[in-house]
Amino acid sequence: MALSASQLVLHAKQLEIEAVRLMASRVDLADLIGQLIHALQRERGASSVFLASGGQRLATERAAAMDDSMRLEQRLAERFAAQLDASHKGSASMVSLMAWVQLDLATLAGLRASIACCQASALDAVAGFSRLIAALLELIFHLADVAMYPGISRPLVALVYLLQGKEAAGQERAVGAQMFASGICAEIQQQRVLHLVEAQRRSFRVLEQFADPPLLAAWQRQERSPAVADLEQMRHVLLAAAPGSALDAERSERWFGVCSQVIAGMWRLQGQLVQELRAACEAEIRSSQADLQDSAGLLRRLLDNPPPHTHAVELFFDAAGHPDAAPVLPGMPDGTPGSVDAATVASLKGLLQKQASRLTRTEVELDAARRALKERKVIERAKTALMARTGMSEDAAFRTLQKASMDNNRRLADVAEATLALGEIALPARGGTHHD
Repeated sequence: MALSASQLVLHAKQLEIEAVRLMASRVDLADLIGQLIHALQRERGASSVFLASGGQRLATERAAAMDDSMRLEQRLAERFAAQLDASHKGSASMVSLMAWVQLDLATLAGLRASIACCQASALDAVAGFSRLIAALLELIFHLADVAMYPGISRPLVALVYLLQGKEAAGQERAVGAQMFASGICAEIQQQRVLHLVEAQRRSFRVLEQFADPPLLAAWQRQERSPAVADLEQMRHVLLAAAPGSALDAERSERWFGVCSQVIAGMWRLQGQLVQELRAACEAEIRSSQADLQDSAGLLRRLLDNPPPHTHAVELFFDAAGHPDAAPVLPGMPDGTPGSVDAATVASLKGLLQKQASRLTRTEVELDAARRALKERKVIERAKTALMARTGMSEDAAFRTLQKASMDNNRRLADVAEATLALGEIALPARGGTHHD
């Protein structure tokens, strides 16, 4: 049986509500993944110091972080199982990413056992945890790429870039802690720290563009905190040291603690963003439900009170004959029955202008969110392409793109797109590019 117009309108609105509820469930999933990332970052940093010190430092910290990680891993596995329920409508790409995460999680037991026996190197441990965290971040990025509303998409983009910057900060914590704990300054590790500091700055610049005023104010307070000032001082010690020179191993725990304070500030902002996202989803659902009720009422009013023009048509063609009731189009303020006065026309025009303005702002905000997510995706794909083509490490691939960007005075995202589109760009000779 064919659906009526009213049924179609109401069904469309109900589908819109379901879509926002689906987005809310994905925000919850992103929150859980973010919690696991935070625990794994802490475990990675503690494991780095533990291994670099021959098992003498941060053993208790590592054990506590590992317990937190394992608890959250179990919760995520349960959530993945629930996510496969048909009602969640997970896409093929999302389910594939979930599979990759599960495969990476399965490798943790072996990595943890080798760390406990001090059989893994600090660098291998950092790399192992970082690969898993990268997969988790990619899943969050996929979840963020489906938002339809500015009130949801903007904080989602802010969350993606906060998490990306926070991961760079977590890697910096692990790399710097390993350097201090080893007691030796290695040039390659200094370069990694420099790269990670720059990666944080890039991510946080995008965060600032998409943060709402309260979040931006909180972020600026974080940037002025004593912990950030302490970190800058300790960075200077690491980066100013001559390669091969001795470092004070006693500073490893101090470095870990200062970095952890800074990351804890980011963690609080992460929680603030998640709450903002949940509130945005709830507000969107309430608004859509109100629209649904209004739509039903509007349809009833339209059925009970046809437009004046239709009354004129009915009178004109009435069997009794009313030739004086010739139909007059709405908006003709001539005083005849069924006409619309100038004030009503002006009111309707004002309403339409407001709606058009709102739709324009909405589209601009959504375009900005899509562009930010697309640029992140393009840069990551270009790095992967360079790594496959030249055998570069991830750090070296990014530095190559960054150098091409500066040499050609082009945006990094534009250089990344050219790399993917043309296959080859003006890159330094392979022998002149540093390989890790």
